[in-house]
Amino acid sequence: MALKVLSVLGSTGSVGTQTLDIVAENQDSYHLRALVGGNNLRLLAEQARKFRPDLTVCADEAMLPALRAALAGSGLDVAGGRPAVLEAAAMQSDWTMSAITGVAGLEPTLAAVKQGGAIAFACKEALVSAGDVMLRAVADAGATLLPVDSEHNAIMQALADGNARSVEKIILTASGGPFRHLCRDDMRHVTPDAALRHPVWSMGAKISIDSATMMNKCLEIIEAARLFALPSAQIEVLIHPQSVIHGMVFFSDGSVIAQLGSPDMRIPIAHTLAWPRRLATQAPRLDLAAIARLDFSAPDETQFPALRLAREVLAAGAGAPTVLNAANEIAVAAYLARKIGFLDIAAIVEDVLQSLGAPPVRDLEAVLALDSSARDAARNLTAAKAA
Repeated sequence: MALKVLSVLGSTGSVGTQTLDIVAENQDSYHLRALVGGNNLRLLAEQARKFRPDLTVCADEAMLPALRAALAGSGLDVAGGRPAVLEAAAMQSDWTMSAITGVAGLEPTLAAVKQGGAIAFACKEALVSAGDVMLRAVADAGATLLPVDSEHNAIMQALADGNARSVEKIILTASGGPFRHLCRDDMRHVTPDAALRHPVWSMGAKISIDSATMMNKCLEIIEAARLFALPSAQIEVLIHPQSVIHGMVFFSDGSVIAQLGSPDMRIPIAHTLAWPRRLATQAPRLDLAAIARLDFSAPDETQFPALRLAREVLAAGAGAPTVLNAANEIAVAAYLARKIGFLDIAAIVEDVLQSLGAPPVRDLEAVLALDSSARDAARNLTAAKAA
């Protein structure tokens, strides 16, 4: 049987490393076309020597001499910088993991889409910031989008019988993050160190902060609206602290199909990698008797205003999601740098949305221009709060 050809964009991040862990367990079945890594040069070189891709790319061109030195004598092709990232993303592959965080992953994801394979995307920002542009590119190329976010992957699995037209609503579950029991006044004083300590999931810094503010759920509502062609009113969020049920679909006959699994990203990654089949993983198995109970509650949009912003942005349409995502990235970075407070994150995002509105974004250039304007506006606001 022919080897399945893979590319991994963001190979040194959390999702990228877990993807390669799964590949390593089944290495005789796959060939690595391209690896694109970030600043962890040592890890990228280790991955390249282990998996021997056709091309290894470091995102920062200044790190290319060090990467060449680390792989000297290996016979492996290496490159660096933004053009090389896009070249790697565009290489013909059966399956591409798109896991470059933030809007930086937008152009590489589009480049991967245009070569027409299956795109497993962990960078929700691609569908949030450039949803219409991305979906048009998918349709034009005949590509297949496979969501890696546990919630959207759960909905995809629950819709596997093909009855999408009978959906009444979907539910995305949320752990509630580390501050779900705090009142809003107490949240003013939480530190980045506390916000990074997620009670269930092991994730990168940016997504951990998004989980604490529930901005990740805001982005996921927007992503779900794009991915499953549903209006905001048919997408709900429930707090589910055990993180056992990742998503549910309610159907018109009264049936509810839920996807359950341990809170381990290897499960949705493996699902996309093997789709439409299944692949064994080493992820922990659920012990429902030991878990004993599953709790649910409605989120408080006063405590977590990001959820309200999701509805407002979807109603505004056009470039509003682009503005929201860009402003959030800047605000989260400022919070991690201890320049602003925790509650300032959502407040800055809302202020930028009110300032810039929802300009039209008909192509990638318009998306990137609006993204840049929103970042500038957010930087000005974070600077004012930090002064």
